[in-house]
Amino acid sequence: MSTQPAIILFDGVCNLCNSSINFVIDRDHKRHFRYTALQSEKGKQLMKEYNLPTEKLTSIVLIENNKVYRKSHAALRVARSMNFPWPLLYGFIAVPSFIRDIVYDTIAKNRYKWFGKQKECRIPTPELKELFLED
Repeated sequence: MSTQPAIILFDGVCNLCNSSINFVIDRDHKRHFRYTALQSEKGKQLMKEYNLPTEKLTSIVLIENNKVYRKSHAALRVARSMNFPWPLLYGFIAVPSFIRDIVYDTIAKNRYKWFGKQKECRIPTPELKELFLED
């Protein structure tokens, strides 16, 4: 693993996404990750820098060692970097991505309906502020 923190871009108004980020933060004891919302200026800047679409991106994005991972591949790489037992989920990488991404896309498509949406992006607590990239 690189000593440079990996960056997770997430939907900052999605309740499921925010809960998922909290889940990762609580299990990332080595502080391998930094976070920014897709809707933030920093998120938009990173998406342009890595030639990602800035419109209608409904996927988690992981930037790790200057490589971009999306959808289920990103989620599995994140799980691999968390504390045990979560790295065991990386075994699902053996499932073809088109199958994994069908499940991922179904959840992503329905995330607001199933889990709700906030009016604005999350603001990190003072204790967690250092983990979030500033605009």
